[in-house]
Amino acid sequence: MAAPRRDTRGIVDAAELFAHVDFRRREPAEPLRPYLEHYWLIDWDLPRPYASHVVPHPSVNVVFQRYGGQEPFAEISGVGLGLFTQKLEGSGRVCGVQFRPGGFRPFAPGHPVSDWTGRRVRLPDAPEPYPDADPGAVLGPDDEDARVAALDAFLLSLDPRPDPQADQAMALVDRVRTDRTVRRVADLARSEGVSVRLLQRLFAAYVGVGPKWVILRYRIHEALERAETDRALDWAALAADLGYADQAHLVRDFTATVGVPPTAYATNPAVSGTASGPDGSA
Repeated sequence: MAAPRRDTRGIVDAAELFAHVDFRRREPAEPLRPYLEHYWLIDWDLPRPYASHVVPHPSVNVVFQRYGGQEPFAEISGVGLGLFTQKLEGSGRVCGVQFRPGGFRPFAPGHPVSDWTGRRVRLPDAPEPYPDADPGAVLGPDDEDARVAALDAFLLSLDPRPDPQADQAMALVDRVRTDRTVRRVADLARSEGVSVRLLQRLFAAYVGVGPKWVILRYRIHEALERAETDRALDWAALAADLGYADQAHLVRDFTATVGVPPTAYATNPAVSGTASGPDGSA
């Protein structure tokens, strides 16, 4: 695995987020890298409340959280189906584990990943056993390296076992993310020599959402990132570039996911966030 990615895909108004919080990505220990995208760490100390918005990746996250004077806690966040909004105020800290799409199942082999989709489950209530899930051990140290080491220790204690189907799912999602020619589920299935139905079952069991959903979500991520860097973006050209039949279909998907039409977002990203949904991460 390469170093943690530096893009802002999925973050709504990334510049505003980075102005309010200290956001970092860190690499996990070597044995965990086949399964994880990265760790993401956030600290904040705000004079006034701020709401962050994220269009979630097709990833499961395990998130250790401390807000203000509340007791720290940890939870499993399945793939978020809609825009995730989190209000931050006072001071706080979050240490998150973002799994590669398809990479969570080896850590929870007893359940299809679709069982977690759209849900946030506190670790004590999770159906899988999670030893040594001590939020204080992860969130307590002020030293960032110590927090990363605690995350490594927690995940390694779960002893993930190699799973060829997880490997296949991770490879397929990575292809969807990076290969612009993948626009239809039938084409992806044909190129892989499998049926559409088999592909859908694999994604349900190991990713948590269907391949069509993943294709559409990555389109919206790219549209968001392009809008962040080009306020005069040609949306009709982008729609064609992303494989949409026309601009209207892109506008529909973008508005349903982000909460505002793309032209309004490009003019003022702060107007986003009228939609809400389950958890996600950057």
